[in-house]
Amino acid sequence: MKTLTRHLTQKIENGETLVVPYIMAGDHENGLDGLDETIEFLQNAGAGAIEIGVAFSDPVADGPIIQDAGIRALAKQVGVFQILKKLQTIETKIPLVIMSYFNPIYNYGVEKFVEDLQKTPVKGLIIPDLPFEHRDYVEPILENTDISLVRLVSLTTPKERQKTLAHDAQGFIYAVAVNGTTGVGRNYNENIYGHLAYLKSESKIPVLAGFGVSNIEQVKNFRKVCDGVIVGSFIVNALHNGEKEKVAEFVKSAAKV
Repeated sequence: MKTLTRHLTQKIENGETLVVPYIMAGDHENGLDGLDETIEFLQNAGAGAIEIGVAFSDPVADGPIIQDAGIRALAKQVGVFQILKKLQTIETKIPLVIMSYFNPIYNYGVEKFVEDLQKTPVKGLIIPDLPFEHRDYVEPILENTDISLVRLVSLTTPKERQKTLAHDAQGFIYAVAVNGTTGVGRNYNENIYGHLAYLKSESKIPVLAGFGVSNIEQVKNFRKVCDGVIVGSFIVNALHNGEKEKVAEFVKSAAKV
């Protein structure tokens, strides 16, 4: 079992709800120099892992808040090369997960990217625009590493395909809770809870719900049927507005749900 799954599973066994905050690398008043500070802050608040976004010019899965964060990071000349260099200087007690579209990784060179990623605390990789059928671009290169390629399951994924995606998955299952892009203020379809419960029944690793999570009530509802949540836009927006106490209180409270 790789580190990411083992770490998250241990937290679940300890009675915690998994909370994985998302941040955009470089979206800080000090650019990448503020990344270690933000990671330490979220770690101390009780995050189970931290998802770190790589800014990209065509972020098809991202809503307005994360798109704006990416624009701010790109304006600071923050790219995947700079992010990996910075991460190689950071130490954490919890796993980090990189979220990047495939184009920056392909341009970097997939093998070189994985080689450099192994010199960081990153234990998971999310590539939202890499179809399951094309996983061989990346999975074989990760095979002998401690880095898990996280699979995404959408709200419209048929049950048979959910079984396929859950089979031999690593890290955790990223359950996309809405049809559309990231963002706050979502009204979830009632079908989501049955969908998540079924996915959880088919998965041997943690299942986390993401997209639109922005209040504790939503966390409570999701916790009834899966292991926790990924929280992006709410945290990105609050940190950008200097509301660190709001973020800390949310993460602490969510982890105790």
